[in-house]
Amino acid sequence: MQLETFIARSLGRWRSMRSGHSLAFQQFEDVRSSVLIEAMDPQDPLVLQLLHESSVSTTEPLLPFRMEWHAESDWEPDDPSEISAGSCVLVPVPSDHCKGIMLRSAGYAESEQAISNYTFLEDDTFILHTQYGQSIAEERIWFVSENVRCRSSVLRTSAGSGVLQTSFASEIRRLESLD
Repeated sequence: MQLETFIARSLGRWRSMRSGHSLAFQQFEDVRSSVLIEAMDPQDPLVLQLLHESSVSTTEPLLPFRMEWHAESDWEPDDPSEISAGSCVLVPVPSDHCKGIMLRSAGYAESEQAISNYTFLEDDTFILHTQYGQSIAEERIWFVSENVRCRSSVLRTSAGSGVLQTSFASEIRRLESLD
């Protein structure tokens, strides 16, 4: 799969159901989320700021996008109905047709800017590998159909020797009513 196709297929509103297993806390978590993925203008100030702060220069055309989420988890210690929300800007910088780096204003595992490596497998699975200060995350995303995609993640210790958390999510695109 080409990066352009992957991003185009990912745009829209998604309903996500994720199950996570925290090995460190020996806890299971069920999360229901609403996710919005939308394209951004390459000249958007947030995109330019992320490029500047990461010191990455590129002449390739950029395909930046933004993710926003609202999640309800059954593992909130004080209030199980508490909603967590967030957003991040993502800027892919390809090195060739199937791999490159992804600049992220906020990471998946740790709330900090991150530079991830991405690659596409022959079966069109998108893999994102991120080294954080305290952990290493590997995310996989693949499409089951036009409006259904799956994500899995493994969070490891910073040395890569121990597994801290695993998760699996199925996501369904929310289609606008034709009324």
